[in-house]
Amino acid sequence: MKKDHKETSLFDKATQVLLPTLTVGGLLLVSLKHPAYGLSVTLLAQVFWFYAAWKAWKEAGQIGIFITTVAMTIVTVIGLVNYWIY
Repeated sequence: MKKDHKETSLFDKATQVLLPTLTVGGLLLVSLKHPAYGLSVTLLAQVFWFYAAWKAWKEAGQIGIFITTVAMTIVTVIGLVNYWIY
């Protein structure tokens, strides 16, 4: 019997690696007293969070993860402005 599974794109595969790597890396930098760099890395992770959250919302009706991603992006940007500009 043939298994039915969708082809995953290169971006999908990259998301599976970069989303947790950048998120955990950003949090690690913050915890190691490098908040400006940690927030910068976390903001890079948000690109992949938006992609994953959008897919979860459209394919499974999981709007909560999308709303949380928007909120976390806003909080991260505020933190970046706080550390890099002021």
